[in-house]
Amino acid sequence: MNPNSAHLHAKAPPLHSTRVATMPHRTTPPAKAAQAAATQADPRWAAVVARSAAADGSFWYSVQTTGVYCRPSCAARTPRPENVRFHASCDEAEAAGFRPCQRCKPRQPSALAHHAELVTQACRIIEAEEAATLDALAARVGLSSSHLHRVFKQATGLTPKAYATARREQRVRSALEQQPTASVTDAIYGAGYQSSSRFYEKSAQVLGMTPTRYRAGGAAQRIRFAVGQCSLGAILVAHSGQGLCAILLGDDPEALVHDLQDRFVQARLVGGDAQFESLVARVVAFVEAPGLGLDLPLDVRGTAFQQRVWQALRAIPPGQTASYADIARRIGAPAATRAVAQACGANALAVAIPCHRVVRSDGALSGYRWGVERKRALLEREADTGTAATPALTREKAA
Repeated sequence: MNPNSAHLHAKAPPLHSTRVATMPHRTTPPAKAAQAAATQADPRWAAVVARSAAADGSFWYSVQTTGVYCRPSCAARTPRPENVRFHASCDEAEAAGFRPCQRCKPRQPSALAHHAELVTQACRIIEAEEAATLDALAARVGLSSSHLHRVFKQATGLTPKAYATARREQRVRSALEQQPTASVTDAIYGAGYQSSSRFYEKSAQVLGMTPTRYRAGGAAQRIRFAVGQCSLGAILVAHSGQGLCAILLGDDPEALVHDLQDRFVQARLVGGDAQFESLVARVVAFVEAPGLGLDLPLDVRGTAFQQRVWQALRAIPPGQTASYADIARRIGAPAATRAVAQACGANALAVAIPCHRVVRSDGALSGYRWGVERKRALLEREADTGTAATPALTREKAA
C-alpha cells in the first residue's frame, strides 16, 4: 500500500463529523404549514404583500431562505409565508442573524419619510412665499416639478396650488375673526389675494356667506330648521338659504338642536314653517330610501381636503361600500387614511354625504358619528333597494 494513501485514509473524517452535524434542520411539512398560517394571519403580512410604504418603520421582516431582512415596501419578490419572520427593529433582525437587504436598504430613511420631509419643507415655503411657482418650489426642495406635484398630493391630498389657496382662505378667515374692527379689504389683501374682486367672486364658497357677515360671526345669517322623526330616530334638517347645511340624526331631539347651535354660534336659528315642513318630508323620504337620491342643493362647508373626501363619498353608488384606504387612494392621498376617517366624522349632512358607505378594510363596520346601528340599517336598506333605483343628482354649493 502506498504510504501516502494510507495517510490520507487515516485522516478521512468519520460519517458523524461536525460538518454534517451543523447542517440546518429541515422543517417538516406540518411545521411549514403552521408557520405559513401564522404568518398569513398576522396583519403585517398584508402590508408585505402590498409592499406598503406606509408601513415602513413600523416593522421589518426577514426571509430565512435568503438570510436578509427588508422593509415592508421592498420591491423584491414576495417570499413564501413559511419563510418569513417579523421584527420590531433592524437591531432585532440582525441579532437574529439576518443581514440588511441591499435592494431596499432597511437601515436608511424610507422614501416615504424622505418625501414627507420634503413636502413639509415645501409647505413652509408656500406659507412664507405663497406666490412661489411650482418650478421654483421644486427647485428649492431638489425635486422635479412633476415629482413634487405627485408626492405633495400623495402626502396632503392637495396639489401645491390647492394648498396655497387653502392657506390663503384660512388667513382671510382668521383676519375677519380676530380683527373685527379692520376693514374687509385690508383682510383680503393681507391674506394674499391680488384683488378684492377675485376674492368676492368666491367669497360664498370660501366663507359660506358675505365677508361682512362672517366677520360678525354669522350673526346676520338666518338658518331655518326643524326636528322630526324617521325610522332611524330623531332627525334635524337645517337650511341656510344656499342649501341644506345640516342633516343630523340621533336619539335626543334637544341634543340635535344643541349640535346645530354649536355649529352656527352667531347665526339666527329660526323654526321652520309649514312650507319648510315639506322640505323636511323630502329629506326624511330620502333617508328612508337613499337609493332614490335627493334633488336638493347642499351648502357644504369644510376644508379643501374634507370637500375632496366628501365628493369621493358621494361617488359611491347606493348598495356599495368602500374602505377608508380606498377613499384615500381615490383622492390621490394613499397615506391619508386617518385624515379621511376624520373628514367622515366631520360630515354634518347624514346620508346626503354618505359616510355610512365607508367601512374598514376587512369589511367590518367602524365608527359612525350617528351610531353603528344606524350605519348598519342604512347599508341594509341600500343593499335591498340600491340596485333597483337610479339616484338623482344632488346640486351642491361648496363652501
